[in-house]
Amino acid sequence: MPRSRARAAAVAALLVLPPTAHAQQQTFTRADSLQGSYTSPGRVWWDVLRYDLDVRVDPQTRTFSGSNRIAFRVLEPGRELQIDLMEPLVMDSVVLDGAPLPVRREGAAHFVTPARPLRAGAVETLTAFYHGEPREAPMPPWDGGVTWAADSLGRPWIATTDQGLGASVWWPVKDTQADEPDQGMRIAVTVPDPLIAVANGRLTDRSSHDDGTTTWRWSVSSPINTYGVALAIGHYVTYADTLQGEAGPLSLDFWPLDYRLADARRQFPQAATTLQCFEGWFGPYPWYEDGFKLVETPYLGMEHQSAIAYGNRYGNGYLGTDLSGTGLGLQWDYIIVHEIAHEWWGNHVSTKDIADMWVHEGFGTYAEGLYMECIAGPEAGATYLRGLRANIENDRPIIGPYGVYTEGSGDMYFKGAQMLHTIRQVLDDDARWREILRGIQATFGGGTVRGWEVEEYMTREAGIDLGPIFDQYLRTPQPPVLEWRRKGTTLEVRWADVVPGFDMPIALRLSDAGFTRVRPTERWQSAPLTLSDPSTFAVDPDWYVLVREAADR
Repeated sequence: MPRSRARAAAVAALLVLPPTAHAQQQTFTRADSLQGSYTSPGRVWWDVLRYDLDVRVDPQTRTFSGSNRIAFRVLEPGRELQIDLMEPLVMDSVVLDGAPLPVRREGAAHFVTPARPLRAGAVETLTAFYHGEPREAPMPPWDGGVTWAADSLGRPWIATTDQGLGASVWWPVKDTQADEPDQGMRIAVTVPDPLIAVANGRLTDRSSHDDGTTTWRWSVSSPINTYGVALAIGHYVTYADTLQGEAGPLSLDFWPLDYRLADARRQFPQAATTLQCFEGWFGPYPWYEDGFKLVETPYLGMEHQSAIAYGNRYGNGYLGTDLSGTGLGLQWDYIIVHEIAHEWWGNHVSTKDIADMWVHEGFGTYAEGLYMECIAGPEAGATYLRGLRANIENDRPIIGPYGVYTEGSGDMYFKGAQMLHTIRQVLDDDARWREILRGIQATFGGGTVRGWEVEEYMTREAGIDLGPIFDQYLRTPQPPVLEWRRKGTTLEVRWADVVPGFDMPIALRLSDAGFTRVRPTERWQSAPLTLSDPSTFAVDPDWYVLVREAADR
């Protein structure tokens, strides 16, 4: 839990997935590898092209039933194909060429062997049929599943969440971030009248049935990460707006509960200003074809692609609190800003392995400071980001172990943001910094990426070796320590508790004229100290480092 105890409950609840036995264990099982490895024998030889999900949701029995039609390309000959579905849901059958295949199950992993050899380069289609009562979400969105809630009028209100858990908690899928459906997906949801089912992408049609149900059909034209696929079912109303964005007109659709329409019209205009700000920093909104939606949900929020879940009670801050402790975070709605940032960081640029989730959450949290900068200027943005530091734990590395579906430290949020803010200071060229942020989106967007690829790109484009900085902040639990000692009119500084080769430049107040950039190493270096009051020596606060006076003065 974050060390800022006054804000700890709020911060821990939203931003850091509560540690589970799975995340905390020191050894890993075959089940962990089956879920976490995207190069396992049952996954590596086939590439998902498209999903066609058809699901019926019954609020009375709390059951899901339906099918997922999976079109895929054969990359190389393979024997078994792995499809994931978590208990207590039941895989009824997997059909290829009109005939069911034998299914071998290991936990959530279901293995099927095609009856004929599949030729490399061929496009094939199979359908997985399933039913059952899915896992109920214990604490959505941080510990997910299906939420069976009721609105304030006692009517059914249902939603799905699965980040950090896996999309197979509610539908059969190749449950890895490394393989998104290249051609998008269709989502058809059948619910009892008069409920409305909202999902990702655009509503293409709806059809009513004699049994008192309606099927709502949604289409996603772009690749989509599987944890970004979601359903929200309730008594919704909708209204629309249009943003003249960087790539043209962008449709904005808002789906509040029917009695929350006035609240939504008051609060949701912040979405437009957020989108405009982030387009300036990151490039065009990634999903013009699929549009943008905010959907009210019975939990706090989640970055579901093109259908952001919203549950922040139509107020600014995070449930009325400011995570930065500066007061600046009360000027805007945390869920709107943070989750919209994920349309770029997490949805457009998606990591292959959740061990690298800092790419999603570090940039997503850093974007909050950029939004503050957009509406109130650079110093306000920097002040907000500096205020977030009180929430950092420095408990363990931000990058988790690979291949076992395990995240690293929750510091991926706040500390990840501080690392990026620090790199911006090191670069000392805001125009270039903007080009790098936009370049990451242009280079890796729409696909999946490994964290080290983002690191290498940033190093190359910055023209500075950022490797030791990434190693320090991402792969060790401690921030760098700047040690200093004063000897007369000379200040000596060095880096301590750092990875080998760490020599990050930093700005120090050495004279009354302001800050001077120096480049310490692990060896003591001297710099003239000409301050009229030596006690006013300081380190530029926009670098996230610890500062320690050396004992051997």
